Amino acid sequence: MDGHGVSKVGLTSAEARRRLERDGPNEAVAPRRYASVIALLARFKNPLIILLIIAAVLSGVLGDRTSAVIIIAIVVLSTLLDFLNTYKSEQAAEALKARVRVSAAVYRDGAVQELPVRCLVVGDVVELKAGDIIPADGTVLEGEHFYVNEAVLTGEAFPKPKEPNAALYEGSSTVSGDGLMLVTATARNTKFSRIAASITSKEPPTEFDHEIRDFSVLIIRITFGLVLFIFLVNALLKHNLLDSLLFSVALAVGLTPELLPMIITLNLTKGSLAMAKRGVIVKRLSAIQNFGSMDVLCTDKTGTLTEDKIVLIKYVDAAGKPSEDVLHHAYVSSTFESGFKSPLDEAVKNYRTIDISDYHKVDEIPFDFERRRASVVVRSDRGLSLITKGAPEQILKICTFHTTRERSMTDAGRAAAIRQYQALSRDGFRVLAVAARQLRTHERYDAHDEAEMTLLGFIAFLDPAKKTVSGTLKRMRQNGIDIKILTGDNDLVTEKIARDIHLKIQGVLTGAEITKLDDPALAEKIEGTTIFARVDPEQKMRIIRLLQANGHVVGYMGDGINDAPSLRAADTGISVNNAVDIAKDTADLILVHKSLADLIEGVIEGRRTFANTVKYLKMALSSNFGNMFSMAGASLLLPFLPMLAPQILLNNLLYDSSQFALPLDTVDTDAIQRPQKLSIRALKRFMLVFGPLSSIFDFITFGVLYGVFHLTGGEFQTGWFVESIATQTFVIYILRTRHLPFVQSRPSWYLTGSTVLAVAAGCFVAYGGLGHFFHFSPLHTGVNLAVAGIVLAYLVAIQLAKGAFYRRVSF
Repeated sequence: MDGHGVSKVGLTSAEARRRLERDGPNEAVAPRRYASVIALLARFKNPLIILLIIAAVLSGVLGDRTSAVIIIAIVVLSTLLDFLNTYKSEQAAEALKARVRVSAAVYRDGAVQELPVRCLVVGDVVELKAGDIIPADGTVLEGEHFYVNEAVLTGEAFPKPKEPNAALYEGSSTVSGDGLMLVTATARNTKFSRIAASITSKEPPTEFDHEIRDFSVLIIRITFGLVLFIFLVNALLKHNLLDSLLFSVALAVGLTPELLPMIITLNLTKGSLAMAKRGVIVKRLSAIQNFGSMDVLCTDKTGTLTEDKIVLIKYVDAAGKPSEDVLHHAYVSSTFESGFKSPLDEAVKNYRTIDISDYHKVDEIPFDFERRRASVVVRSDRGLSLITKGAPEQILKICTFHTTRERSMTDAGRAAAIRQYQALSRDGFRVLAVAARQLRTHERYDAHDEAEMTLLGFIAFLDPAKKTVSGTLKRMRQNGIDIKILTGDNDLVTEKIARDIHLKIQGVLTGAEITKLDDPALAEKIEGTTIFARVDPEQKMRIIRLLQANGHVVGYMGDGINDAPSLRAADTGISVNNAVDIAKDTADLILVHKSLADLIEGVIEGRRTFANTVKYLKMALSSNFGNMFSMAGASLLLPFLPMLAPQILLNNLLYDSSQFALPLDTVDTDAIQRPQKLSIRALKRFMLVFGPLSSIFDFITFGVLYGVFHLTGGEFQTGWFVESIATQTFVIYILRTRHLPFVQSRPSWYLTGSTVLAVAAGCFVAYGGLGHFFHFSPLHTGVNLAVAGIVLAYLVAIQLAKGAFYRRVSF
């Protein structure tokens, strides 16, 4: 028993439930009750919404109760609609995240159970193995050669050994060895949570987030400048302060692209659900935009380009002759290693069962990514031996003898061993070298004992190239994605695999060559390099960052402990569902199966999501920006308000409702064949072309309604309301595609239905029994035909302008 009243068999389920109820779930931030109600009420903190509510109250106090009721009703309805859609999106995203929750192996009722980390309580006993994330604060109960990386807390890159009674901290990760920990603190009481509480917990914004923010700031500044101008003009010239205030505030709501965050969220959620059906689980919604923009994918070859079925094929001495002695020593090593578990060890043990009952493990020097080798100290009838297995380059460095006859390794002998290793590699084998030496007895053994060893020979494994991957790679190239292989394996094996899958090799760089290059030289070199072999985690991360500095959107696919830094550095980190915990926790997206075919489907879905988001931006720029100038001009030219506040808000509500179907719209094939990036410069040029064009037709409408038909007040406002809702809603058919709408590119039935219903609802209110509530007046047939003609002429003009715009601007 220990100070917490538990033994190594763990807690009972009843006691664990009691402690969970007492301390709460093991989460850095406890779930907030009534979060949905708070989120709904938070939407009313918007300054524009507050101004509208104040204006509505003033209207009611001054006798215009109808306008007050309409304004309040539309504000509440719009806010509720926004909240419900966003809430559903967030719930769907959380459901997807739940599929990749990190779990822990916990002793409960005397048996090990796999439980979500949120269920851990103080006093739990947790099993840890290489690759696991430490799920809470605790102490080591058992552990030998147990190394933990605490970089997330201390910034120290090298793993630290953890002996019994040593402290463990949530968020750090195990690198090698197995251990048992006793949980001593959970949730907000952990060191990690206390640090997190003192800094922002938000995810860093993506490049797309920055561009959207800059776009929103630009639009809001222009909008408020013009709205202030319109308010002053109407207040000074028309002398009705309340109507001018209502008009200006409603106009600000109508012109600001307030739906943008929700449209993006809806797009991303729809995209994440579609990607989940294709085997890609999205952990971070904003990563979908980067996923679609990705033009370089960095990946290891094992399991991605190969079958991930490693089989031992050969065991030879340094001269290339079959050697049972090499197999015997490799089997002993693989059996007694307890640190980093490699599939190569499993392949050795599965090849043949060898009787090693006379061997007893004395100690172990576990694998690490610096040495790239592992050793075991064993006692047998041969005496005390050190058996080392690892990367041939690293093993040859510590060998001064070769073969069991203890011959000194001459330069010629070393060269012959290297040639044998290279020959195996060229044939596509993954090769490990095996070495051994006799030891004298002493208390502890470490890496310094790995010296003056005898090279026994090599064991060679085969992981054949995937037969289906060639077609997938061709499809990725067709979709503008360049593949770069970053592997710890040697260049010869990697080149063989690349040739087998018909991957064009532009260039090869090894880790040793990369070390000799400074950043500018490497940044230039990596553009023409396909294979990066024998690279360590630091070099992988350096390659990714230099690719990003060169203007690429980089994805990284990995599933191991050493992949975590690269997954974090990449624009899009991609892992697989059977990866180690730290890789899954770091990644933005999780593949249910380690398949490039699933990945390319996810990329295409990301591009669809991006394309539908840009459609809304184009809509907002063509209608909102144009309406700003139209309203400013109307305020100067007309002796009355061109539209009342309730009419503007109704127009905005109907228009917004029609846009909820945008995430379900179809996307043209040519829009998803190449990576796309959001360009604020291109958006500004789009705004300067289509915004003024929209204003021109608004002024034509003003001229026809006021100058030709001599309409004023309610009749004028009815005519412009119908023209405005029709033009800004139907223009989506044209701006959603570069092609001829309905003939070369058809919108989805969802979008067609939502836009038609929105315009029909606007006409029904304007011409029906509800019209008098909004101060609409009936129009005669001639006016209606003229409005219909203006709408048709506007759509034709937009189509012609679109063709000319895209011939000059890449967007």
